[in-house]
Order: sequence, then structure tokens, then C-alpha cells
Amino acid sequence: MHLSPDEIVLWQYGILRINATIAITWLIMIFLALGSRMATHKLSANAKRTRWQNLLEIVVTEMEQQIAAIGVRHAARYLGFVGTLFLFVATASLLTLLPGYIPPTSSLSTTAALALCVMAAVPVFGIREQGLRAYLASYFEPTFIMFPFNVISELSRTIALAVRLFGNMMSGVMITGILLTITPLLFPAVMTALGLLTGMVQAYIFSVLAAVYIAAALGANAPAPAALTHTDPS
Repeated sequence: MHLSPDEIVLWQYGILRINATIAITWLIMIFLALGSRMATHKLSANAKRTRWQNLLEIVVTEMEQQIAAIGVRHAARYLGFVGTLFLFVATASLLTLLPGYIPPTSSLSTTAALALCVMAAVPVFGIREQGLRAYLASYFEPTFIMFPFNVISELSRTIALAVRLFGNMMSGVMITGILLTITPLLFPAVMTALGLLTGMVQAYIFSVLAAVYIAAALGANAPAPAALTHTDPS
């Protein structure tokens, strides 16, 4: 049993290589793009709306309120980014229902890419909200001596974000693989359900942490929500 999709090489020519991690990641992105298009192409601005549109608006409104509760000003501006992170990680976990499927989030390369997206987006949002000068000045607060520590903090939290998601997802795949090898007739359903639960929790935590970092970049004093201390299985 492969514990990481990196081990499955689908095509290689010299140093160029396409493994299952790359292929599955692109398939999930295409699936999300097509699904979003299908879900939104018939939305109505009139008073008469379908049940599907009402459900969709409830979900989007709830996600926006969750982001605002963290302390992000103008939460609607960042809903697309944070929501996409959540949907990607959640979809990657939900697809574990398919036989033989290995989530790309069990590869460190995928989680590192997601963390780098957050790392790149945080200063972009911060500069857009505060201006370049004010954002750069935040690295020298409360005194210029803090500049190297603030830079190290930016880098360390990106690494922690990547390793955190990778470790939780990889451990779930590893435990499932071991138990299915020992008792293949007893544990499949239970472990699949546990894997889905873990994946959804990790998707929530990852997106919440991204929103917390954005809130910090916007200059909002937003402490980590209490949900993190109660729902994080790690």
C-alpha cells in the first residue's frame, strides 16, 4: 500500500516527472472549478429563488460570518481565498471514499504549496488594506529590535502550517493502512468514517488559521478562536 501519492509515478521523461500527487491535485482543482460553475450559473437576484440557491447562500453567509468572527475586517473580500482553501482540503478528504484513492494532502509537497499560498496572500492582503509603508512598519513594532523575530515568525508559521496539515493527514492514512492490513474485514468502514472526520476538521483548522494570519496582517487584534483548542485532534 502506498502511503503517499508521491510514490506513484504516472509519467516520466528525464528529470520531468508527473506523480499521483500532481495529477490528483489538478483533478480536484478542475472538479472544484466545474462544480463552482455549475452551482452558480443559474443564480437569481429576484425574490423567487430555488432551494439550492437558498442553501448555497446560507452556506456562503455562514462562512463569511465565521471569517468575520475571527476578526477579519471586510470578511467578504477574503471569502474566496479562505473558502477555496477549505473546499480543497475538504474535497481531498471526502474523496477517500473512492477505493484506492490517496489524498494529495498526505504529501508534504501539497501541504507546503498550500502554506506558501497563505504566506504569499497574507502580505498582499495586508498591503492592500494598510498600504505598503504601514504594513512594512508593522515588522518593526513595538521596536526595531523585533524586525528579525517578526520575519522568523512569518517563516516559521508557514512551515508549521504545512507540517501540521501533512502530519495529521499522513498519520490518518498510515494508521488506516496498518489496520486494514491487519484486519481488512473489520475496520474499513470505521476507519473511513474516522478519516473523513479528521479531514474535515483539518480543513476547518487550516482555513481558520489562514484567516487568523490575514486578520493579523490587516492590523486586527484577533486572538485564535476557542474552537481551535477544542476541535484540533493533534
